[in-house]
Amino acid sequence: MNHPLETRHDTLFLSPQDVADIVLRQGMPATLRGMADCIRQDFLRWTSFDKSARLASHSPGGVIELMPIADAHTYSFKYVNGHPMNTAQGLPTVMAFGVLAHVATGMPMLVSELTLATALRTAATSAVAARALARPGSRVMALIGNGAQSEFQALAFHHLLGIGEIRLFDVDPEATAKLMRNLQANLDAAGLRVQVCASVRDAVRGADIVTTVTADKARAAIITAGMLRPGTHLNAVGGDCPGKTEIHPDVLLAAKVFVEYEPQTRTEGDLQQMPPGFAVTELWQVLAGEQAGRDHDAQLTVFDSVGFALEDFSALRYLHGKALGFGLGAAIPLIPQLDNPKDLYQLVRPASAVAWGQSLLTVSPPSNFAPPAPDHDLRQLRKTTSPTKERLPT
Repeated sequence: MNHPLETRHDTLFLSPQDVADIVLRQGMPATLRGMADCIRQDFLRWTSFDKSARLASHSPGGVIELMPIADAHTYSFKYVNGHPMNTAQGLPTVMAFGVLAHVATGMPMLVSELTLATALRTAATSAVAARALARPGSRVMALIGNGAQSEFQALAFHHLLGIGEIRLFDVDPEATAKLMRNLQANLDAAGLRVQVCASVRDAVRGADIVTTVTADKARAAIITAGMLRPGTHLNAVGGDCPGKTEIHPDVLLAAKVFVEYEPQTRTEGDLQQMPPGFAVTELWQVLAGEQAGRDHDAQLTVFDSVGFALEDFSALRYLHGKALGFGLGAAIPLIPQLDNPKDLYQLVRPASAVAWGQSLLTVSPPSNFAPPAPDHDLRQLRKTTSPTKERLPT
């Protein structure tokens, strides 16, 4: 299929509808599997990346962040916010876009929406971690927080881990009702049993995996010591910036804790509640076989997931490849197209200046023309060339 990219200077733009079309064309299960595969592949290349914690600008109502990362060939960054009160103004709590660029030249090859893609990559990352850390045979999950990301978490665990029952709780009953509507009569959720619970404690009772994905920017303790049975895997997603937590410190003390990028998680995750020397293991080390994951079936494991730039890098390269294959997106002239790459001024040079430059090239001087001395000004030049009636700008 022909793609709208016409030259090597074009940048591919993917809108939210383009990303949705990728999901609709191949199905949600295949999209989640494909994105999870890319994320796992890139975690296994961990040492190949130039990494840093994200740069955050905090305000009373939320946070705006930039998340950069690069390997030897490709650079990416994501712009993302988190404003829990946005829904009252008709805006999503999380909004994002991202860029892929060539390291060799800096030329951006892709600009893409990442609001929808962030929900997809977060769910895929949760599944990658749970496959490495949860007990084999886990079939029941509690889902605490039923907002914008909850459907993606539910479907990722259903299709990628075989979860057959999900127990729901949210302090907002309308959020839970929305999640129920989206899962019921949904072929992607076929075979998934869903139960609404009256409290967090009720939801986590008997669960093999507990996922917390709440939005309030507050120091909360949604999961407390004694709620979880031995062997539970806790997928803690919502605690993702300073001053925002979901898990009581006693739960972390009783568990083996895993993180994406330790320097970032220590300031942003539930780990921010713990002393600097509290032991954690980075997920890539488990995936690469350098460190053990779960030590025994009765062990409590916690994935303190704050979201790391590597996951967005993976999501962007996945979307880029799929968009090219499906012929989706639009070519945009994001970077100037220059006849002479050293002459940026050509973009704003007035038309009169262009015409004047051309006239200088076409005017033939009279036979008695003598070049002016170097110290002559433009007025003297006009006197000399007056027979041609060419006027030069003063």
